[in-house]
Amino acid sequence: MKIWSAIAAIVIVFTVVSCNSKGEKKENSKVAKEVLPELKLSIDSIKIADFYTAYPKLAKFKNDVKTLYKKNNNTQLWLDNKGVVEFGNTLFNQYKGLDQEGLKANFPYNEKISPIFENNNAENKLSKESTDLMITNLYFYYAEKLYAGFDEKTSISLEWLLPRKKLNYQVLTDSIFKKSTISDDKKSKMFSQYYKLRDALRTYRAIEKNGGWKNIEKGEDFKSIKLGDSTAVVGQIRERLFVSGDIKENSKSNICDSTLITAVKNFESHHGTTPKNIISAEHIAEMNVPVSERIKTIIANMERCRWIDPELEKGKEFIEVNIPEFKLYVVRNGEIVFISNVVVGKAMTKTVIFSGMMNNIVFSPYWNVPPSIIKKEIKPGMAKNKNYLAQKNLEWNNGAVRQLPGKNNSLGLVKFLFPNSNNIYLHDTPAKSLFERDSRAFSHGCVRVAKPRELAIELLKNDPSWTPQKIDKAMHAGKENWVSLKKKIPVYIGYFTCWVDRKGDLNFYKDVYQRDESLIKLLTEE
Repeated sequence: MKIWSAIAAIVIVFTVVSCNSKGEKKENSKVAKEVLPELKLSIDSIKIADFYTAYPKLAKFKNDVKTLYKKNNNTQLWLDNKGVVEFGNTLFNQYKGLDQEGLKANFPYNEKISPIFENNNAENKLSKESTDLMITNLYFYYAEKLYAGFDEKTSISLEWLLPRKKLNYQVLTDSIFKKSTISDDKKSKMFSQYYKLRDALRTYRAIEKNGGWKNIEKGEDFKSIKLGDSTAVVGQIRERLFVSGDIKENSKSNICDSTLITAVKNFESHHGTTPKNIISAEHIAEMNVPVSERIKTIIANMERCRWIDPELEKGKEFIEVNIPEFKLYVVRNGEIVFISNVVVGKAMTKTVIFSGMMNNIVFSPYWNVPPSIIKKEIKPGMAKNKNYLAQKNLEWNNGAVRQLPGKNNSLGLVKFLFPNSNNIYLHDTPAKSLFERDSRAFSHGCVRVAKPRELAIELLKNDPSWTPQKIDKAMHAGKENWVSLKKKIPVYIGYFTCWVDRKGDLNFYKDVYQRDESLIKLLTEE
């Protein structure tokens, strides 16, 4: 009887409103709101348990869902008398737009969630309680997909050992009650590089939609192009760079002029090669990488960004190494204060993706030779030459082998330590010529620094007891000298094959360890 009384009251209210004047409608609309019964669905632990029995693929969200409903007095979150609240429709639209985030929208029960929002709810056969629970699970699915990415087990399987970001569902779920969007960039929920790559994704997808760029046909006898040369290939290069925005105007000229050379050099600097005054076959090969492949690279690196805690980049001072870029940066108070080229591990002895805390700088270091090198190189050398150790400046040390300090030491004149189980550190090297190459994966796993002296000066600049002159003396003393840093410095060794720099330019780097393919496969299969 109460239900029918309520319905009768609603009918009477709407009849009165329709008969009154415009001025009276405003007043009676308040009455209508007061008379309309507030929707109160009971969604307790029993109904939640029944829901996950019916929809087991969502079970991982169960505890978070129970907590969320308890916070809302075990009542609905997404429904009112009119149906799904506006914020629920916003969530569904964001879910359907996951492709803009480089992701596929594959909610496990898409056939159940879609009818709730599409076709005016005509095909939704779920109960109101299950409808509300299904939307809540969509919320957690969307949040995990967008903000966390693949779980830690998957990222570790991809050899990513940097600390993972912890997704704070408590903060995210607050947005439900505030009815605010959960993808608000201003809240800085993500590593800032993510948003820059997302903008790049939009740009490259627009290029793809317009047909992308044509393959440059250079012919088998092609050698290089220099300033003043005239060939049809020049026109193709000019068009290619115009499509990607690397050159502002396409004159369609087949003569290689200074404008084209400048544009190509700029392209080279953003694609991992040293700018030259000629256009080589290598440069053209880089230009011929299809836009679809560039898009996959961007998407893979957006996923890596999801794994990084945005607090990392807020540190007062830290060192970062990007393996595919072969570069080291010192960042202080948000500014890059030092840059150096580096050599990283070979494909067989990869530099590990991880982090540590630098605590010591060692001048004129010994090199403690790893057992693997003793077995593979030193013992065979000794078998052939009884003076092998002396000629290599090596000595036995308590059953192990170490190389004496000096300019020919494999670690050079200084090393930088951040204790870790991988036995990886930064160091100088006598093999300076390797830094001149574009691809610099030659080490046994440690990171060789092109400017070690300058790095030591930069890291010790706030210690008055270590002047540049004293650092020079210690580096050439021929005697090992350990220096403890007054404050430990975080070191992050990462792996990004594309990166938007601080000037806003998108850079692509060679996938030196072939890590992109497996990640892209996971993303496209999801």
